[in-house]
Amino acid sequence: MTRQLEFTPEISKELHYQRYNHLAPLVQRRMEALWLKAHGLPHVQIAELVGVTENTIREYFELYQQGGIEKLKELNYYKPEGKLTQHIVSLEAYFREHPPASIKEAQSEIEEITGVKRSETQIREFLKKTQSPLPTSRDGPG
Repeated sequence: MTRQLEFTPEISKELHYQRYNHLAPLVQRRMEALWLKAHGLPHVQIAELVGVTENTIREYFELYQQGGIEKLKELNYYKPEGKLTQHIVSLEAYFREHPPASIKEAQSEIEEITGVKRSETQIREFLKKTQSPLPTSRDGPG
C-alpha cells in the first residue's frame, strides 16, 4: 500500500534544495526519497534510485508524516556510554589530587578505584575526554 503524502510547491522546493545541500548524507538521502515521492514515483523505484530498502523508504515517509521536513533532518545516532563515564567526576577529582606519572599508573589506579579494566589506549582516550585537561605529569599543569 502506498502512502498518500501531500507536497506543496514550497515543500518540493525545500526537498530539492536539501537533497543536495544538507551536510549529512543520511538527511540528503531522506530528502531525495521524499522528493521522488513528490514526483509520483512508486516505492520500488524510489528505493532502487536512493539505494535503500522499501522498508527504509517507508520509515522516511513515516518520519515526514510525524514532523515534516524538520523531522527528516533529525539525526539520532546511537552512541553508547562507556563504563568509565559514570566515574568521571570522582576520577577527575582523584587525579587532580594524585596526578599519575604515566598512563600505566592511571590504568592501574582506575582499575583499583572503579573495578573497570581498560587498555592503556582506552585510558589515554578517556583521560583526553575529561571536562578539563588533567596534568600531564606530577611536575605541574600542562
